[in-house]
Amino acid sequence: MRRSVVLMVLLSLLLAFGGTTSAQALAVPSSMASIGDSMTRAADVCCWYGDHPANSWSTGGASWDGITSHYERLRALNPAIAGHNYNDAESGARMSDAPSQSQRAVAQQVRYVTILMGANDACTSSPTSMTPVDVYRSQFRQTLQILDAGLPGSAHIFVASVPDVYRLWQIYHTDLLATLVWQTAGICQSLLAPNRTEAERQAVRGRVIAFNTVLAQECAAITKCRYDAGAVFNYQFTRSDVSKLDYFHPSLTGQAALARTTWPHSWWG
Repeated sequence: MRRSVVLMVLLSLLLAFGGTTSAQALAVPSSMASIGDSMTRAADVCCWYGDHPANSWSTGGASWDGITSHYERLRALNPAIAGHNYNDAESGARMSDAPSQSQRAVAQQVRYVTILMGANDACTSSPTSMTPVDVYRSQFRQTLQILDAGLPGSAHIFVASVPDVYRLWQIYHTDLLATLVWQTAGICQSLLAPNRTEAERQAVRGRVIAFNTVLAQECAAITKCRYDAGAVFNYQFTRSDVSKLDYFHPSLTGQAALARTTWPHSWWG
């Protein structure tokens, strides 16, 4: 009896230390890529219109912007990643564009991929033109399958939730300049158009929530994938987090918040 107890204790200790060693042994990647849309391209983030990928929450590397991106955090842990940060996102992209972006990441043979995609699937010209949830699921599943099959075995994937775009309406709908820019530039008219009813706006928000459910479920089916548990969606961004160029995209402060909010949910956070 005493021998059995000793063996059980030893086995428990081996399992405990084995699990700790495995977690600690997770290699810091030497390359990474980002899949996404204009948020990951850091569109209109500061100073002038257009993409500013150096200021991206994911793969950005600018030293002056106050943003500590995933790439910069990983570089501090593994200097070998320096210069191997690929921003494969495209402004205006929807989930239908994610499979082709994932193919680029596979061609680059990176060890880490971030995904933030779906805002443009909800922010369309009208609520009726939003991407159907089942279509979104199929496109995201295909994206993950491409990455899972084509990336090196040691690679990892991080998926950020789609932000709560309804919050833009909450914090800026009484601002005349913001609403003028939204209308003139045709920004997210499914939700931000002045003639939308509250029911229509809630329908857009509901679609974003449904998209995030898809992200969580599909990511959970892939061993090398980790979801942010809704951290980006739940982040209560303020006016300072939003670009004053278009009143839609993250500002420098907003990009910093994206990096800060997502990192704790990543593989190395």
